[in-house]
Amino acid sequence: MKYGIIGAGAMGYRYGVMLQEAGFTVDFIDTWEPNVEKIREQGGVSVARDHQNRQIVPINIYYPEEYQGHPDVWIIFKKQMQLAEELKRDVAAGIFSADQYVFSAMNGMGHFEKIAKYFAPDHILCGTAMIATRLDGPANVDFMGAKGTEEMHISQYVGGEPTEVSKQIMADFKQASLNPIYAPDYLGMCMSKVVFNAVVNTLCTMFEVQMGQFIEYEGVPAMATQLLNEAYDACERAGIKLLQTRKEMIDSVTTISHAYKYHYPSMYQDFSKNRPTEVDYINGYIAKIGRKHDYICRTHEFVVHEVHLAEKMRQFHQC
Repeated sequence: MKYGIIGAGAMGYRYGVMLQEAGFTVDFIDTWEPNVEKIREQGGVSVARDHQNRQIVPINIYYPEEYQGHPDVWIIFKKQMQLAEELKRDVAAGIFSADQYVFSAMNGMGHFEKIAKYFAPDHILCGTAMIATRLDGPANVDFMGAKGTEEMHISQYVGGEPTEVSKQIMADFKQASLNPIYAPDYLGMCMSKVVFNAVVNTLCTMFEVQMGQFIEYEGVPAMATQLLNEAYDACERAGIKLLQTRKEMIDSVTTISHAYKYHYPSMYQDFSKNRPTEVDYINGYIAKIGRKHDYICRTHEFVVHEVHLAEKMRQFHQC
């Protein structure tokens, strides 16, 4: 299959470059001008893995309005706050067709409803990715973690069993060493990642630390338990079954934080660059589910306010 990446950022580069290196044709679509122009200036994207072996990987990158290709599958990695405008621009540029499929493994929740405005529900594949990647600047990316440690889940947006197309996409992802695992329930799969991020991404951002530094605090299990219990209680009331038990999720916070000990989560990467964070689509989404089902996630609601307060207070800490 031929793939098109919408959003040449940290994860867009990760999926696109790994698919390209596995022998697939990949085109990149982006609207961030410094990024596109830097790619064209240096002849590709600068890629390192764990800060080592940096090299320029040639790629084809386009603004939506100049793209003339026709990928079989679009892979979308945009920030939640940017997605609606990105999709409108892509539609105006005429790059979508009814026969195309789309896959996304963005952080947070809310993106599949936006994508479903432009693609048939049975052409949408949902994903989550435990794959840490840093975008250090335009056309400058760092793949975190040793080769082969990538882990992701994939599911149908509608219908439980994988179709022949989704099986082919999974086979392609496997060939690219992205290690896909099929999950029959997209909502439980996606919410499992949201719940994990609501602990690790948010707390690392609030205290501006790497995951390995975060997990060194002996109180992390207790903090994680408080946030996770609220999230699981809300999901249970909503009839959402997560992939892991509460105990397994707490254990994964420890295990994954140690595995990616030098990684700053994507929410911190946004925060540190004075960009809005996705906390409303992570902790805020959990709190929203709780409120909808007569349950108040007090800690998650408080954490959302804390992150927005930190964003607001940056104006008083400019050097």
